Amino acid sequence: MDLKQLRYFVAVAEELHFGRAAARLFISQPALSFDIKKLEEQLGIQLLQRNNKSVKLTPAGRVLLDEARSLLLQAEQARRLTLRSAQGALGRLRVGFVSSMLYQGLPAAVARYEALYPGMEVVLREINSAEQAQALQRGQIDIGFVHRGTTLAGVASLLLLTDPFVCCLPPGHPLLAETTIDLAQLRDEPFILFPRSASPHYHDLIIARCVAAGFSPQIRHEARLWQTIITMVMHGMGVALLPQSLSGAWRGELHCVAIAQVGPPSELHAIIAEDNPPEAARHFLAVLRDDLALAGHGHADLLIKP
Repeated sequence: MDLKQLRYFVAVAEELHFGRAAARLFISQPALSFDIKKLEEQLGIQLLQRNNKSVKLTPAGRVLLDEARSLLLQAEQARRLTLRSAQGALGRLRVGFVSSMLYQGLPAAVARYEALYPGMEVVLREINSAEQAQALQRGQIDIGFVHRGTTLAGVASLLLLTDPFVCCLPPGHPLLAETTIDLAQLRDEPFILFPRSASPHYHDLIIARCVAAGFSPQIRHEARLWQTIITMVMHGMGVALLPQSLSGAWRGELHCVAIAQVGPPSELHAIIAEDNPPEAARHFLAVLRDDLALAGHGHADLLIKP
């Protein structure tokens, strides 16, 4: 099994059509079919169920698809790192992040870090909070940015900032003129929220805020990204709770109102190896903390250890 075979298999698995996969790969369909059959023979398992009308992945094929994508990504990163090394680059910093970090200083920190350390390349991986600490333990990332701290062995957490929740309302909503609202006023409103599998921490935090106000929210729609949730609110499809700092990215377009009840805020933590973290990770953290402090978002250090 080689990288070419994996690329061919991924193309077929994603297209579920040999003709389209062959066109995507710029090879002939018979050659593609031959290579896929050869791969199945080498592995001794069937990866695809095909007939004259359809192509489907077998259970083994679905497993290989995930692994093949990961291997191809690693191979491309190794190629680029080797090339950069030959050109005089120093190395690579692998950063895990949750999507809200795109609105909380991450892009600017990457640009400033690469300007300060021109031989370094920052590689970003969007991973949810629950999986980032495990990725750090396994050596798949060098530093992570998550919504809550962790007590996993060997991983230290640093609280970077806290962010109050606000209520995001659709255009024309009767509560838009209010300076603050009681969450109980939203008991009959359709809510837009993450599926719990996508962000258990945020999902549970928002549900808990509503329950504390005396009601269980009516979750009408689910979306996996903040951008999607906000866009759905702006189209009048429901209300949502979101961290205040995110609302600034849509200033002038998005209508947000403060919440009267005091409750747990959104938090942003950095996670890093507790013992001997990579120097590059420490430098990147310092850059981000400086940027947050300049923006008025800095927080006192809170190191959470196992």
